[in-house]
Amino acid sequence: KMSSTQIRTKFTTFRPEGFLSAANATEFLERLTVEVKSSVDSALLVNMEAVEFMDSAGLMALIKAFRLAESLGHSFGICSVPPSVRIMFELTQLDKVFEIFEDQSAFQLAVDR
Repeated sequence: KMSSTQIRTKFTTFRPEGFLSAANATEFLERLTVEVKSSVDSALLVNMEAVEFMDSAGLMALIKAFRLAESLGHSFGICSVPPSVRIMFELTQLDKVFEIFEDQSAFQLAVDR
């Protein structure tokens, strides 16, 4: 009898909340940097379901964290982006830069590939 083992990649999920704006972008970037550097098995997922608003400063923080992850060879995904925030990614065409997933399980599948 053959048994198959499903290998599931562990990943760190970071879940910011509320407003990501110029007022707290520096703090947001610091948190993201820590998360990227310490992410389990080199994969970090930023779950944005609880983000109500994000401006260009919040977006810049994400870009910097994404570049850091890339330079370290880490996976960096974003998921559960509310429509009001998703429009920021679309207007800036960053939806083509970032890997944006419907939810955590979609990210899990992609990382396991």
